[in-house]
Amino acid sequence: MAVNKQMLAVMQRRAELLAKIAVQRGQVAEIGAQWQIPLAAADQGLAVVRFLRSNPVLVAGVAALLVIRRRGVTGLMMGMWRVWKGYRYFTAVSAKLSARL
Repeated sequence: MAVNKQMLAVMQRRAELLAKIAVQRGQVAEIGAQWQIPLAAADQGLAVVRFLRSNPVLVAGVAALLVIRRRGVTGLMMGMWRVWKGYRYFTAVSAKLSARL
């Protein structure tokens, strides 16, 4: 009889722990949803920094264009954004083409 009571106590404790786990899983999902947009923005920022560090000639060229055209910081940022998006587009297209071959 004592073994059955112990088994019942273990089963009840397991049920309580499983319920607690379910609540905690929901809390983690809520926290993850709150941080999804800021972390995605930070990830894109890191991608830009990595791109700029790997292409110093491009950065120098854009800086030279800034000096020549005198469009200001806004023009520089818009130009850099276009160049970066164009680079990512062409690398994606070339990756798709090379995958087909």
